[in-house]
Amino acid sequence: MSGDRRLGVALCGLGMLSEHQIAPALEKTRHCRLAGLVSGSPDKVARFQARYGVPDDAVYGYHNMARMADNPDIDIVYVVTPNALHADHAIAAARAGKHVFCEKPLEVSVERCQAMIDACREAGTLLGTAYRCHYDPHHVECIRLARERVFGAPVVVQAAFSIDVGRADQWRLRHALAGGGALVDVGIYALQASRYLTGEEPVEVSAMASITDAEKYAEVDETLVWTARFPSGVLAHCATSFRAGGMQSLRVDCERGWFELDPAFFYDGNHGRRSDGVEIRHPPTDLFAAELDDFALSILEGRPARLPGEEGLRDVRIMQAIYEAARTGRRVRLGG
Repeated sequence: MSGDRRLGVALCGLGMLSEHQIAPALEKTRHCRLAGLVSGSPDKVARFQARYGVPDDAVYGYHNMARMADNPDIDIVYVVTPNALHADHAIAAARAGKHVFCEKPLEVSVERCQAMIDACREAGTLLGTAYRCHYDPHHVECIRLARERVFGAPVVVQAAFSIDVGRADQWRLRHALAGGGALVDVGIYALQASRYLTGEEPVEVSAMASITDAEKYAEVDETLVWTARFPSGVLAHCATSFRAGGMQSLRVDCERGWFELDPAFFYDGNHGRRSDGVEIRHPPTDLFAAELDDFALSILEGRPARLPGEEGLRDVRIMQAIYEAARTGRRVRLGG
């Protein structure tokens, strides 16, 4: 297939991320276009249709996604619904013959992640995980500095991301929909960073959690810190919170120096510096456009997704171990 073809993307879930980040990013892509909508909200659908001109016959509800099988204009379904609904919507899209691109976390359990992977494999479609930081040139440069041992071997990785989550009446604070709190929502960025900076998988984690508002955080974690040990001996110290709004950095201390990003995990404006005085600063990049184009090219070129469903499953497995460590107060081993 020609690399000039623009693949049709249906947005499944029309919340704030779709409205303010993903849909505008689709207009900047070279290989994608907005071709469909999946939502249970007529008001949201009307707003998107007025803005992007999506026809009525390309609008679906969550209950009738199977009808997409009859729409050849849709190639990819981008799942942007609450975490615990990802599997239902991804599997429905795969059964309709569509490739699936899914927001992080991939799902709320290893078993549900595997069900998504299996459904896409059986359908012969790709499953990609939306880890936008892999497309941020600042993170790419940090990966290079770590892997090429520019300052010697990494010794300690520090990563933290937090937000003020806001009001109490939202799905992120309901365990049945979110599967967890700060860790699965924003802490996953710190977890991902520790993995792609080291190029290794953690073999052991320990963790501690704190809740100061028992009513608001009755179902999910508010603040959590964890330590991970990697096979090479690198230690990662990570933190996340729904209460503190000022943590957004990563730093790698090496044998002969260090490098860091602060802020590290924003949609734009990330930048950093190195111990030798060199700045880490690149022109702005629309990370959503970049990841969508890369996933589309995977389809057009017949190659595996750069960040497949298996990558999302690995993070979910590690997060489950972190929660176990926080709950039991014991170190939890991973892998063999």
